[in-house]
Amino acid sequence: MASKVFQMSFAKIYPLLVDKVEKKGKTKDQLDDIIAWLTGYDNQGLAAAISDERDLESFFAQAPSKNPNRNLIKGVICGVRVEEIEDPTLREIRYLDKLVDELARGKKFANILWG
Repeated sequence: MASKVFQMSFAKIYPLLVDKVEKKGKTKDQLDDIIAWLTGYDNQGLAAAISDERDLESFFAQAPSKNPNRNLIKGVICGVRVEEIEDPTLREIRYLDKLVDELARGKKFANILWG
């Protein structure tokens, strides 16, 4: 299953993430800030990842600057504790899922990134 997730295009996932946060009154810019914090992608890099339809595995493997504090992200996503996921790529994907969920739930932006 994990390999199918890894092959999914970030370009297909991104609009779903935008839709999820916007339905909860948050903005695309807030989402982009979370992605930048996690991966180091700036707006130009994010646009390139979308336009070249990079798969999720490549999206995270090519991340310009993975935040060293990302391993502090804790909690359950899809019924699994994020910090217990052994596969590094799947853990990166779930870090993003967890951050987006927290944003969509209305958690204060600073609290999402810094606890």
